Amino acid sequence: MASFGDLNRVNTNIQSLDSQLSLNQVNKQMAENQMKMSTGKRINRAEDDSAGFSIATKLRSRVGGLNQAMQNVGDAKSVLDITESSYGTVMDNLVEMKGLATQAANDTLGDEERGFIGDQLEALGEDINKIADQTVYQDYELLNGDHNTNAANTKSGSLDLEFQVGERKEDTITATINAVNVAALFNTGGAAGADLGSTAGAITVGLATTGGGGSLTFDSTANSADYREFIDHVDTAITEMSNNVNDIGIKQSSLSVREQTLSESISANESAKSRIMDTDFAKAQSESVRLQILQQTATSSLAQANNGPQSVLGFIGG
Repeated sequence: MASFGDLNRVNTNIQSLDSQLSLNQVNKQMAENQMKMSTGKRINRAEDDSAGFSIATKLRSRVGGLNQAMQNVGDAKSVLDITESSYGTVMDNLVEMKGLATQAANDTLGDEERGFIGDQLEALGEDINKIADQTVYQDYELLNGDHNTNAANTKSGSLDLEFQVGERKEDTITATINAVNVAALFNTGGAAGADLGSTAGAITVGLATTGGGGSLTFDSTANSADYREFIDHVDTAITEMSNNVNDIGIKQSSLSVREQTLSESISANESAKSRIMDTDFAKAQSESVRLQILQQTATSSLAQANNGPQSVLGFIGG
């Protein structure tokens, strides 16, 4: 800043230097303001607001994780939707089995008619196994259990799938999908060839062998009493399927709640990041008008300062 008597010296124009400094500062502020308006961001570099930049970066990272978690929830719901659909088809087969077994339990039928029904029931069992084999998502056979972790490598037990439904390590939901092939549905805890009828060897279930899902066998000697006993096993399988569908429904509901929560979290974190990072255009425009006025006054002041040394000529002329 010019001091008293500085205007009487011409080798160094202090007033002009002060005006140039002021103009340069205004021009710098104008450039920064224009960048904010052109990029839409209040913070374009860490030096603009180092603390804000750091906070916004963490928020951006969290939003990225939340967005992927939202995608994961959608994929998880797809898996459970596929499972539910196949469960429904298996249930339809079991209901048809129940009707056929009830028909065969009636003494109005002869052995030949029961034989036909037995063939139908065996075919329905094969269909259940095919449904289990063909219900696949990525590399998972969803309805055959985790047959890669048990000693016999059999298609039984259950498959546990852990879904990452949040951006933190602990944000997971585990879904247990029980095997629903013939071996799993009609396994009475016995060895291969376990009886499902009242007479030994009349109606049997072949438990899962390596790579298999079990099978139902109806001997030609099976009578009405055997089929009445078999009805009990079909009812047990239907009850088990109802429980499976209920469990899937509970997990689907949990995923829907998580989806809503994630959506709200994404919106809240995006809003927080926006308040830190994004330009307030109304404020930026007002600042732009202020800086333009300052630029004009600084330019005028610089021109006036450059003409200042001319006054010294009056001393010489005198």
